[in-house]
Amino acid sequence: MINVIASIRVKPESLAEFLRIFKSNVPRVREERGCIEYFPALDVDVNLPAQHLDGNVVTVIEKWESVEDLKAHLGSPDMAAYRESVKNLVESVSLKVLQEA
Repeated sequence: MINVIASIRVKPESLAEFLRIFKSNVPRVREERGCIEYFPALDVDVNLPAQHLDGNVVTVIEKWESVEDLKAHLGSPDMAAYRESVKNLVESVSLKVLQEA
């Protein structure tokens, strides 16, 4: 299993629109081969000392059965259309692809 943590920095005035577009794509992604879990998340302030809050970052939590499934997802027409539709709303993206240690 592959775990993915994607951090998407959205322009401050664009968060609601970004989430609307992202969430509209989620059902299609969840139907893709190998998708176990896929959802956007926002920071929740629970007042922990190590917590770094950022209201302009959407964290995407993903689980895939294999690297091949992840790569197929990233290369899918739906993801190309999604990237095109949010390109003016996003400032940056960072990605962590992880497996259990």
